[in-house]
Amino acid sequence: MKPSQASRTALSTALMRALHSRSDPAPLLDDPWGDRLVPETARAALRERMLERLGPALRDKAGASPDKMLDAALRASPAYAAVILRSRYTEDALKAAVAEGVTQYVLIGAGFDSFLCRRPDWAEGLAIYEVDHPATQGLKRECLRKCGVAESESVHFVAADLSVETLASALARSPFDATQPTFFSWLGVTVYLTREANLATLRAIASCAPAGSELVFTYIDEATLRGADHPGAEALRSLQSTVASIGEAFLSGFDPATLKALLLGTGLLLTEDLGGEQVLARYDAEGVNGLQPGLAGHIAHARLVSAAWTAA
Repeated sequence: MKPSQASRTALSTALMRALHSRSDPAPLLDDPWGDRLVPETARAALRERMLERLGPALRDKAGASPDKMLDAALRASPAYAAVILRSRYTEDALKAAVAEGVTQYVLIGAGFDSFLCRRPDWAEGLAIYEVDHPATQGLKRECLRKCGVAESESVHFVAADLSVETLASALARSPFDATQPTFFSWLGVTVYLTREANLATLRAIASCAPAGSELVFTYIDEATLRGADHPGAEALRSLQSTVASIGEAFLSGFDPATLKALLLGTGLLLTEDLGGEQVLARYDAEGVNGLQPGLAGHIAHARLVSAAWTAA
């Protein structure tokens, strides 16, 4: 399978996590796997496209090394901080959920996430379900094999195009147990789906796991997508232009003011909703890693509640 058939954002975010792990002063993640999993053909394509947007000053700073120039372009991306912070937040929440009895982890739009490769001791008993588009997932599995990562009975790959199939339907084709408490992550995906598709996925999550299950997902403030002013609006528009040029256009967001009511209508109770500044204050308040908030991005954490609770 060719890298061009897989999501370029999935490949670039894996490289961002690896870059952060090996080069930032106080890494929030230990995730070197992007450097191993992303094939050189994909690196070359990303390098060519990203370097077009790398200014002369950063080019000079990186020197003549293609790898250093790619690193500079990745770090300069408006999405860099968001990718790092959302991964750390999600895995912290997952660890807490496992301590409370969660036994399944579903990654919706898993991309090149490497949790299955670096599973910590506290996650040894988890059944992992990666749900992603067939093209991206096919390339990832091929790369895992080339890296010598053996497939495990506790890791299940569920190929699905969620624009034409529901999450519940996709999981029903796997060993997923709808009676077991489950943690869902849905990172960097909602902005690429229509509002209708996002609502359908939220309802599907609430319908295919028991009360007490949890979800962490990211979203963009919809007002900024409509052109409203925001501290991260300029960076967002830059990223929006970049991803649109590779066929991954931004389609929708949510309103932070109405998110709690919207989620409750789907069977989910919002427990935390953090903007970029708030997440950064939690994980890098002193600015040691030089991460910059922006993009009008949010991380939301919700818990599935019973139908009787939502009706009340």
